[in-house]
Amino acid sequence: MIEQYVWDLEEIDDRRAAAVGGKGANLARLSGIADVSVPSGFCVTTDAFHRIIARTPSIDDRLDRLSRLDVDERDAIRTLSAEIRRTIEDTAVPDDLAAQITSALARHGDRAAYAVRSSATAEDLPTASFAGQQDTYLNVVGPESVLRHISRCWASLFTERAVVYRRRNGIGHRTVSMAVVVQRMVLPRAAGILFTADPVTGDRRTATVDAGFGLGEALVSGLVNPDVFRVRDGEVVAETIAAKRRAVHALPGGGTREVALDSRRQEQPALTHEQAVRLVGLGRRIEAHFGRPQDIEWCLADDGFHIVQSRPITTLFPVPERDDTDNHVYVSVGHQQMMTDAMKPLGLSMWQRTAMVPMHAAGGRLFVDVTRRLASPAGRAALLDLLGRSEPLVRDALETVLDRGDFVPSLPDAGPAGPPAGGAPAPIETDPAIVTALIERSQASVAALGRDIRTKSGPELFDFLPTAFEEHKRVLSDPLNIQAIMAGMEATWWLNDKLHEWLGEKNAADALTLSAPGNITSQMGLDLLEVADAIRPHPEVVAFLRGVEDGGSRYEGSPSEGFLDELAKRAGGAEAREAIEGYLDRYGMRCAGEIDITRPRWRERPTTLVPAILDNVRNFGPGAAQRRFEQGRQAALKKEQDVLSRLRALPDGERKADETKRMIDRVRTFIGYREYPKYDIVSRYFLYKQALFAEAERLVRAGVLGEKEDVCYLTLQELADAVRSKKVDGRLIQQRKDAFRSYRALTPPRVLTSDGECLNGAYRRDDVPADALTGLSVSAGTVEGRARVVLDIARAQLETGDILVTVCTDPSWSPLFVGIAGLVTEVGGLMTHGAVIAREYGLPAVVGVEQATRRIRDGQRIRVHGTDGYVEILS
Repeated sequence: MIEQYVWDLEEIDDRRAAAVGGKGANLARLSGIADVSVPSGFCVTTDAFHRIIARTPSIDDRLDRLSRLDVDERDAIRTLSAEIRRTIEDTAVPDDLAAQITSALARHGDRAAYAVRSSATAEDLPTASFAGQQDTYLNVVGPESVLRHISRCWASLFTERAVVYRRRNGIGHRTVSMAVVVQRMVLPRAAGILFTADPVTGDRRTATVDAGFGLGEALVSGLVNPDVFRVRDGEVVAETIAAKRRAVHALPGGGTREVALDSRRQEQPALTHEQAVRLVGLGRRIEAHFGRPQDIEWCLADDGFHIVQSRPITTLFPVPERDDTDNHVYVSVGHQQMMTDAMKPLGLSMWQRTAMVPMHAAGGRLFVDVTRRLASPAGRAALLDLLGRSEPLVRDALETVLDRGDFVPSLPDAGPAGPPAGGAPAPIETDPAIVTALIERSQASVAALGRDIRTKSGPELFDFLPTAFEEHKRVLSDPLNIQAIMAGMEATWWLNDKLHEWLGEKNAADALTLSAPGNITSQMGLDLLEVADAIRPHPEVVAFLRGVEDGGSRYEGSPSEGFLDELAKRAGGAEAREAIEGYLDRYGMRCAGEIDITRPRWRERPTTLVPAILDNVRNFGPGAAQRRFEQGRQAALKKEQDVLSRLRALPDGERKADETKRMIDRVRTFIGYREYPKYDIVSRYFLYKQALFAEAERLVRAGVLGEKEDVCYLTLQELADAVRSKKVDGRLIQQRKDAFRSYRALTPPRVLTSDGECLNGAYRRDDVPADALTGLSVSAGTVEGRARVVLDIARAQLETGDILVTVCTDPSWSPLFVGIAGLVTEVGGLMTHGAVIAREYGLPAVVGVEQATRRIRDGQRIRVHGTDGYVEILS
């Protein structure tokens, strides 16, 4: 039986889709949509590509070498990929394959002009479009030329840009193959691209049409700026008509050329409004067929539209699923929790099950629906005030939505409005015993969870977890717990507001909260200094740790005992191990991104702490923790005396001083407790994780899961079902892995609407130097130093006086704070963890600086204006 390597587009069904690549499969599906015109043609399958590769054994060795190259080794990638392309292009097409291609050309018109287009198996996918990574050739005329250009399409799988793209997206070079689409050319008077959702804002109701004269190559190559039409609800709502000085036209004998347009035609629109609206109507039909927003290439010829490609728009942030058609406004949870990375399904479902309010998942992140709170006047005012104090960018984004007037419904207040956020302090006494009692209750509850959960396994564990979650929520929702948290925050706000009003001083509370007692997160940083004290006197231990930091990958992911056992064999190692073990006993449940239960904890991967320990050994002397805390305490006391003295000199000064003293006592009593509830949560999470991963290990031993980490791609309910049924859908796990990989590349917005619009807000300030980076002041003071841009805490190497620049800092970053001079983050608010610890350590800090890790280069000198909320780049 002769193997068939060529299929007409109309012959391709779901069974053959895998053999024709993403573009070929999409074009075949487009051909089946009523009233959508697709130029006729055929597809040369991936089996033909495999035959060519099999005829050139030398490619195997080159692919092995290519797979070992890092993405930054561009010269080597360029050289090796060029060798592979030349080899493929020089390989003769077998006679039987060439015969099938020429036969297909005869069916469709062997004298016609064709577009010869790559169609890789990892192309035009929902998670990775690969747009522009492989090659397309237009106006190819004659069988010999078509065959030659098919070989060039096969070779284009190994362009430098395609190789790098695959590497960055974690796709192996051997897992991708190439089909080729050959289509009749359309010779259009206009062409362009239609996005059925706004590719910039994400708005699903607004389509964007880019249009130019001639072939679409002029737009794709950047030769001309396109006309842009924005279409919403069946009408053009905005347009920009560009001066289109050039176009690309097809030549009679094959190939294309650039031509200059007549000056009278240059500023004429390429489409009428009626045509733009009609095109978007076609796009909506295509979008409905594929089930998601599309990036569509189109041509206009003889007043009819022809669709030559449709692929998913992979850069859009997903929208939470909902069971109604109402408008919704969502606020990012990650921006409040200082963890904007994508979370795996088990992590998402666990946070949803233990959160105090309903949360909605989208793009691997969680969001809270605030629509109803925005709908009533009192709810809106309270929410905007609370969010505005914490993070002005979220408030501005919400106000942008509200200013439109018709997106959020208007509802009456449900009842009498309560006091606004930041008003009168919570009605509890300023009594340290309250904090002590709350901590003791938390410790007792966590200890009880530990005792109980260790006795549960199998279905019994999942029967127990709902009860554990209820206790989890009960502790967090205890009115006294909430009052204690709010008391510290409200006292901070009162001090900042009143002392600015009375003394003209910004952020006065920052100095008054230095070394506040009872802060578990700042204590975590100081305690790591004491670990360094235990290690510093032992050269062999220090040398061992340096070896681990420089390349001890064999310890990564291994049980903590393996690393610590090796450490104990060195002179002084027993003492060092005891110090690290003690630290892990208290803080081992923590890690970067700790709201995601799937993340490795310090107890599971203690080598994560090694860089911070060595920084402390190098940058500090013995007893630094106690000295640092006492210096902060004395500075706060001195600031208190200064403030009270200046107040007493004012009219009605004694009253103002007395009120301020009460608030200083209140903030120092309660502000440290602000960090404890999160410690309670992650302590419980580690216990949950140990129990759930023990079940995963049993499923691996039973052959139900391929590896323990696969459990991360199941929801909690799916894991419970798997434990009971001893069955797991392996395809679902692979789909979830692919989706997670795509989510990691997305940047979550602060605010998201149900239309898909992503909003991040703006500061709208005019008191910042023109070249400065604007942010939110969260810790007063000004400092100048070397910027250290750190994206991974495990690779941080800091020296005294460095300024840490990163995306965001959750509590796990606090051990680094003891050695830095200032802090700049892209995400953060006034009362988020990094801000609280920066104030307690006296570090000037500016947060919410958009794209700080890209706009500031590692090693640059910068000046952080913590009091005024901006950053200057000095060199």
